[in-house]
Amino acid sequence: MSEKKLIAVVGATGAQGGGLVRAILEDPSEAFAVRALTRSPESAKSQALAAAGAEVVAADLDDEASVRAAFEGVYGAFVVTNYWAPRTPEEEAARTAAEMELAQAETAARAARDAGVQHLIWSTLEDTRPFFGDRDDVPSLDDGRYKVPHFDAKGEADALFTQYGVPTTNLRTTFYFDAFIGGMEPTRDTDGTLAITMPMADKPLSGIASDDIGRTALAVFTRPDLIGTTISIAGDHLTGSEYAAALTGALGEKVAYRPLPWDEYRALPFPLATEFSNMFQFYAEDHERSTGDRNLDKVRELNPALQSFTDWLSKHKDAIPTV
Repeated sequence: MSEKKLIAVVGATGAQGGGLVRAILEDPSEAFAVRALTRSPESAKSQALAAAGAEVVAADLDDEASVRAAFEGVYGAFVVTNYWAPRTPEEEAARTAAEMELAQAETAARAARDAGVQHLIWSTLEDTRPFFGDRDDVPSLDDGRYKVPHFDAKGEADALFTQYGVPTTNLRTTFYFDAFIGGMEPTRDTDGTLAITMPMADKPLSGIASDDIGRTALAVFTRPDLIGTTISIAGDHLTGSEYAAALTGALGEKVAYRPLPWDEYRALPFPLATEFSNMFQFYAEDHERSTGDRNLDKVRELNPALQSFTDWLSKHKDAIPTV
């Protein structure tokens, strides 16, 4: 029997990386072994991965030597950066989250080049700036550099892997169904009606189960012909009303859709309201390109177990808060 190819997974205890680790460990073909990279090898999540059969190693995208060592001897690497990672006040003062992502992507690219990684998957998103241009109705953020920083910095980083000559497949993700469990869960109106609020008007929003990102990435590692390409993925394309209808059916209680206008959403009292509104505006105005790039039939060819929103709800409806 030939030796298994080794895949290094950055962010192995997170949603995307964790999904890929599980997919590799559960793959009946046993084509790959997995090296789980984490900043905290002693954490409960890390120890659970080790118990399941993963090799767990300490590595931090802010420490290039640790990433270079973790990439040594691997065939492939999955790289994802976490824009939302908790940071100290000193770290926030030193650089923005977008600057952190760009620096971490460059660290990963150099480490992959130096370690001779043969196939890297970069988890990315669209850069919205070419679409929005200089429009004044979409506020610029991050000292005017970005429209949607957690999208634009990842999209900007795509070029770094090419610059360093790393054989890369860009895996372009989208909205997580899992957001309905925490972050965008249904809330109750004053009359007691459950509702979801998204500034998408009547336009479709692509969504995906986070586990399907890992399963699709595993399939991409079996396809060296996809090196140099961008694969855009989703599990469903639904309007806000369709998301609400599916939630209604799963929860057994009416869930309404509240499509706030973009400016009203930007005025909501939470810190990321402007960034999220810009994101939804991008998805709404560019919906034909966005959903068209994420061809569900093609994604299902890579991942036959791809879940629709209804599929995902059947497994996770009890985790959606309704209080």
